[in-house]
Amino acid sequence: MKYSLGANQFYWPKAKVEEFYQQAAYSNADIIYLGETVCSKRRELRQKDWLELAKELANSNKQIVLSTMALLEAPSEVSILKKYCDNGDFIIEANDVGAIEFCRQNRVEFVCGQAINAYNAPALKRLINMGMQRWVTPVELGRDWIKHTLDDLANQGLRDKFEVEVQSYGYLPLAYSARCFTARSENKSKDDCQLCCINYPSGRIADSQEDKQLFVLNGIQTMSGDCYNLSNDITSMKDLIDIIRISPQAEDTFTVLDDFIAKEQQPTFEKLPNNHSNGYWHQIAGMDTI
Repeated sequence: MKYSLGANQFYWPKAKVEEFYQQAAYSNADIIYLGETVCSKRRELRQKDWLELAKELANSNKQIVLSTMALLEAPSEVSILKKYCDNGDFIIEANDVGAIEFCRQNRVEFVCGQAINAYNAPALKRLINMGMQRWVTPVELGRDWIKHTLDDLANQGLRDKFEVEVQSYGYLPLAYSARCFTARSENKSKDDCQLCCINYPSGRIADSQEDKQLFVLNGIQTMSGDCYNLSNDITSMKDLIDIIRISPQAEDTFTVLDDFIAKEQQPTFEKLPNNHSNGYWHQIAGMDTI
């Protein structure tokens, strides 16, 4: 299997982003996703900076993918999206159907991002015909659902037309909203948020009334309160999943990546840490653990 670093979901200072990708260039990742996918107001790196970074990282013998926004709210954001799709050098991770259409028009290969609601063989068949080269499964899909879908496509002679990627570590993006929950948590309006997300490099925790870590607030994005962790499930991915995705974290991302690779080579079972879960993979409640 191959390993990828998904696009960073959080808002970090430019220096931290650059330091992270300097390490990524020498890491054991095979694929690196770049770009802002959550909020267009996050401009520590602008579009030209992401493109320059992509060109630098392309020299590291890794596949570089440009990731697009999941929720477009202004014409200016559509204009940036078009420029990404017209970049001419790098494959696109489409997190919005508008990006898929731009890629189709420009005959650009694309990755179907996990924000796209593609849950079955007919949907994937249509995306394959539009140029999809890789399917990042929606976060709530379990192994059995994925296998059934891929078996259906195999029967149609389509399984070898694309790769399958599963987010296997990190907080799961569950929902997007036009409202900014991080700003609201600081009693700020979205229009005057003062870019407060940058104060929360791992998002802002929201607890339930029972004091359980329920969600992580990340701007307009609501994420799982538990860190999704499929490190004990790598064996069950073989002959099914092509790419294991590690979502960047504020700390220890590359240690996690190396641990996953080690577990693939020598499978072991270890009790998951507190606030880690793997429920979705096993077709049970997402916050549960097996």
